[in-house]
Amino acid sequence: MLDKARTCPERLADAGGATIRITVDDQSYTARQGETVLTAIRMGAGHARNFEFLSERRGGFCLMGACQDCWLWRKDGRRLRSCTSRVEPGMDLLTTAPEAV
Repeated sequence: MLDKARTCPERLADAGGATIRITVDDQSYTARQGETVLTAIRMGAGHARNFEFLSERRGGFCLMGACQDCWLWRKDGRRLRSCTSRVEPGMDLLTTAPEAV
């Protein structure tokens, strides 16, 4: 059995900073200014998206923009790598391509 206290994500260091709200798939998440989108999502949901080929959750793999595991989409269709993109106030993101929604 997993120890929930050990599986809940925590920030290793909290440098303060402004609190920013972002939305992913109509779910609101709190982030800190300067954090990556992936950090904000992992802190809230624990994973970035569902794997499109299997029923697995994806949480980002390389964390440096090379593996393509953390792609998200803005509602206007533009893609972004959540591991290298900083949060912006009012971000409204999707975990599946807008045309697939």
